[in-house]
Amino acid sequence: MSQSVDVFWHPDCFKHDTGRGCYDLPGSPLIEVLEPHPETAERLINIKSILEKGPLKSRVNWHEGDHADRFVLAAFADPIYLEEVYKIAAQVESSGQPVRIDGVSTVINTGTLDAVHAAAGCAINAVETVLSGPDQIAYALIRPPGHHASRSLPDGYCIINNIGVAVERALKLGVNKIAILDWDVHHGNGTQASFYEHDNVLTISMHMPLGSWGDNHPELGTPEEVGAGAGKGYNLNIPLPYGAGDQAYERTMERLVKPALDAFQPELLIIANGQDANQFDLNGRNLLSMRGYRMLGRMAKSIADTHCNGRLLLMQEGGYALTYTAFCAYAVLEGVLGIEDVLADPVAYPPSIEKTADLNEHLDEVQRQWEAAAERVLA
Repeated sequence: MSQSVDVFWHPDCFKHDTGRGCYDLPGSPLIEVLEPHPETAERLINIKSILEKGPLKSRVNWHEGDHADRFVLAAFADPIYLEEVYKIAAQVESSGQPVRIDGVSTVINTGTLDAVHAAAGCAINAVETVLSGPDQIAYALIRPPGHHASRSLPDGYCIINNIGVAVERALKLGVNKIAILDWDVHHGNGTQASFYEHDNVLTISMHMPLGSWGDNHPELGTPEEVGAGAGKGYNLNIPLPYGAGDQAYERTMERLVKPALDAFQPELLIIANGQDANQFDLNGRNLLSMRGYRMLGRMAKSIADTHCNGRLLLMQEGGYALTYTAFCAYAVLEGVLGIEDVLADPVAYPPSIEKTADLNEHLDEVQRQWEAAAERVLA
């Protein structure tokens, strides 16, 4: 019998209105026509559309998820921060005026709180489904995204860390070791910060080398950030060169990610499933194609089969090229489900554009820096 994937979504995730401006920043008086904020409902609508209409549709089980209540959020988020979120949301509902909660690009508008509750609720539904038995695959198709939000700070379009909410529920349900693999093109700084002192949660992030981008994002995303206290050696950052491409990601998975996961032997694998490393994303520079995302899905499922009794949870994060993001999200599921007759890529550049000559030296240096700081051997 062919394996399927349970996809959890909720229409309230579409209610989060991020508005218009100069890309993700407030508008300028110099500009006549402002553009939509990149984190829009349309990105999820297109992913949902391709999964409903594409050849995979018979292997996708759709579920409208639940709303998480405030107590569920409080199992992860700092109570003072959570109170501030609710206070700002109430002010916005009363005034009708959106607030950039981090002062930059993260917006609370009318409808945002409903979306936050729906996203976290779907995350809970998805993780509980994955933990209901062997060989369970679930995908939380949700927004706002979450991997930049820590327990006490919003950041980078993220208000509540949905992965963090799911991890806390999994730990409560008795899972002893959880691995989070983040292939969103931006460093999963909020997830890193939230579990930085945990030895039962391994966090791995592959990302562009952007470094810190403000007070709410002090993490650098460098290999030297390895965790602290009991968590030392349980955070692995892999900054990749701009324009890395499919071959670079595959080599990184083989050289660094898989050995780290093999050593940790997680009972549950969670993927921060962003597609903003794709070739046409204005928010990323790492040039992945459908081919690359298919490979990532295939390798993630292989790791889950080896260590997690086949249990794999995908959590939607970034991806802002409205059409190609959907094709890449589809390709991830092709890889996860082992599809051989794959959907044709409508627009990707050929592999010949990829520059990987110096990649081995780069990965050697990442490994050297991590091992020196963690005082452990990766592989």
